[in-house]
Amino acid sequence: MDKFLDSLKFDKDGLIPCVVQDNNNGDVLMVAYMNRDSVKMTLETKRTCFWSRSRKCFWIKGESSGNVQHVKEFLIDCDKDCIVCKVEAVGAACHEGYRSCFFREVDEKGNEKIILEQLQDKY
Repeated sequence: MDKFLDSLKFDKDGLIPCVVQDNNNGDVLMVAYMNRDSVKMTLETKRTCFWSRSRKCFWIKGESSGNVQHVKEFLIDCDKDCIVCKVEAVGAACHEGYRSCFFREVDEKGNEKIILEQLQDKY
């Protein structure tokens, strides 16, 4: 495991971006950041674990909300500076209660339109 973790290209803050996709249809559910420990924990537990840049702490997706993500595939890009986790999601990925964090569509004039329904109340 250490050899693999050493091969990843973390940024100056020790983070690497992770794109989370629905394993069944490929929808992008969210983008978050991982540090070395959260990459290791994600691989070991098969649940997405991240580093919160705003709160400066480690978090396991669904730990407080119950909206867990079971990792089905863990992929890295050719430069080893970005991760894709294909997951089976239980509940919302977005903290605003949407299935995906990408619930707004923007037109050519910059107008935003909500294209998904909330799965639950905002928590």
